[in-house]
Amino acid sequence: MKASRIRHGVAGAATVVALAGVGVLATAPMAAAKANLIAIGKVSLAGSGLRVNVTYSCDPGMNHQLVANAEEITSSKLPGYGAGTIKVGKLVCDYADHTAQVQLKPAATLGFEKGDKVKVTVFYFDDDGFRYADTTATATV
Repeated sequence: MKASRIRHGVAGAATVVALAGVGVLATAPMAAAKANLIAIGKVSLAGSGLRVNVTYSCDPGMNHQLVANAEEITSSKLPGYGAGTIKVGKLVCDYADHTAQVQLKPAATLGFEKGDKVKVTVFYFDDDGFRYADTTATATV
């Protein structure tokens, strides 16, 4: 009879511990699992450069910038290139999704024109030189 009570006590304690663990997981921020993601939205002309709408999420305390690069891929002329960043202090890093517009300046004098097909790559770049969460899209501007 004592062995049975001990087994029931141990099983009950294990159940309480398991349920407590589930409770901790259930109350954890749901967005935490999706942080550090990037999605490219609309790509449009902005003068001779480009404007790229980006949806992003990042972990609190991250010290990185959001970088966007573009390359014109369908012209018989010399291809145009562009780049733009959102600096560390301008990103809101709280696990939630946020939207931003990245202004891409053209390289040298080669700009983008209406009808150009472009390949846009957006990624995070940190102080240690690591690049991650690359996302690529093509668009006709």
